Amino acid sequence: MYQAASLDGTRIAYDRTGSGPPVVIVGGAFQDRHSGAALARALSEHFTVVTYDRRGRGDSGDSVGYSAAREIEDLGVVISEAGGSASLFGMSSGGVLALEAAAAGYPVCRIATFEPPYHCGEGPELSMDVLPTLLELTRSGRRAETVEYFLTTVMAVPAKTVEMLRRTSMWPGLTAISHTLVYDALVVGNRQWPAARMASVSEPVLVLSSRASVGWMQHTARTVAEWLAAGEHRSVTGAPHDASPRVLAAALIPFFGG
Repeated sequence: MYQAASLDGTRIAYDRTGSGPPVVIVGGAFQDRHSGAALARALSEHFTVVTYDRRGRGDSGDSVGYSAAREIEDLGVVISEAGGSASLFGMSSGGVLALEAAAAGYPVCRIATFEPPYHCGEGPELSMDVLPTLLELTRSGRRAETVEYFLTTVMAVPAKTVEMLRRTSMWPGLTAISHTLVYDALVVGNRQWPAARMASVSEPVLVLSSRASVGWMQHTARTVAEWLAAGEHRSVTGAPHDASPRVLAAALIPFFGG
């Protein structure tokens, strides 16, 4: 594990593996740097791959007064640590961070995202009380309720599926990171496409989606690719809102190597 200091002094922990052009993996909700380890290994024969703990997660520090701008700065520092410039792969809300880093002018070569959770005319829209409710649940330490609310309200996971998830070995890990879910909500914001900012993203962008995901997620991925100056969309095999490291690597290696 390596550590770097973000612009506000927050400690950011990261791992590095492989050799070649640098690629940074940006995790989404419920993910830390270990979540991307298998994908990092799959890419490591071709690239130097960096996985990192977003602030508040794993071995990274946190700060009072969170803002999405600080997370973009964190990613900028990780890019610098990776070699000064890097390609980015962002999972879900991590894809939003990757695109925002490029829009902010950080030295990004190529960007790949997996189902960034924008709202592009299809799918559920978030109500105005989502963020205040998440904040209240988080501040009161109601971790299980926070996870359940985020899954059902923000990610539109059926309640029956969440109830089944509660009985698995995954549940303690989800509740342990629940205090960062409000960060993901703030990164994504109202989920509307930020057209003015994204107009400056000229780097090649690959937007991936799983064929098993609900229709509106696939529609969003296709639409985001169409709206970007140099975007392309590709469907891959996988589970809903997920794909295996092997499948992802098969799509990412030729894209990042292009």
